[in-house]
Amino acid sequence: AELVFQALLHMRRANHHKRIVCVAASLAAFGSFCSQGLAVGGISVRHLISRKAPARNVSARCKSTRCSMSEGERAIVLDPFAAKNFVAPGQKAEGRAFIQFEQAAFEDKVNAFYQESLAAGKTPLQPGYAPFCKHLFLPNFVPDLPDSVLEVTPQNVHLMKSDYVARTEKELAVLTRWFPKDAVSGLVPQATVLDVILYSREQIRKENEAMGEDCGSDAPWGIVFVKPQNRFEEIPMEPITMMRNSLGVEHGGSGVPMDRDAYAKAVDFWSRHARVQ
Repeated sequence: AELVFQALLHMRRANHHKRIVCVAASLAAFGSFCSQGLAVGGISVRHLISRKAPARNVSARCKSTRCSMSEGERAIVLDPFAAKNFVAPGQKAEGRAFIQFEQAAFEDKVNAFYQESLAAGKTPLQPGYAPFCKHLFLPNFVPDLPDSVLEVTPQNVHLMKSDYVARTEKELAVLTRWFPKDAVSGLVPQATVLDVILYSREQIRKENEAMGEDCGSDAPWGIVFVKPQNRFEEIPMEPITMMRNSLGVEHGGSGVPMDRDAYAKAVDFWSRHARVQ
């Protein structure tokens, strides 16, 4: 352990902050080292993790999409794909935007929750549908943010819409159904939980390469979607999203093969619910 912490101290002096976060976070998840208050050279591991590295130069494209933050390296950053869901407070939401919150402030709160959980000896990242996917469940801090899912009933089924939808210009359009949020505004409860869905940097780069994109971030985890909901557990992925993923990265998916059991569970849930958007 002493040798490991000596290495962490060396990386701190060399400003290798993102390596510190990855190594120390892994140690914390494995052995709860941070919660034990271990230190080397008078510097605690908790301080090593929380210390911000000096800002580095970021391309204009990354600044505009918030995929790499000027205030220093973070373990978790907003991916441009998820950034499209955000609108500045007071501004009119357009397109896919539904979260009225400053992007930098959102990253601050997510990273604070993540680091506090590690420092307390907890494992904040829960398994997703593939090894590169993780879920971070935290209490909702976004004001006036409704649940993203509504149960289908005989009283509201006539309000549903359907169409062939592609989330980006480079994806294949797939048949989707949803409740327009304006049509069901009085029927949807406020969300109490945020399911922050993360992809590893390796997977994001793999998908970006297939689409001819590159956000330029080195953060270990990228936020690819945020689900407002009312449960501290994963809501099944929509069946059509599973279909798209199985098609491969060249069609806008992740390349993960179809899991029949997971697909059946998803069909059971989404035959009785629909997304609100």
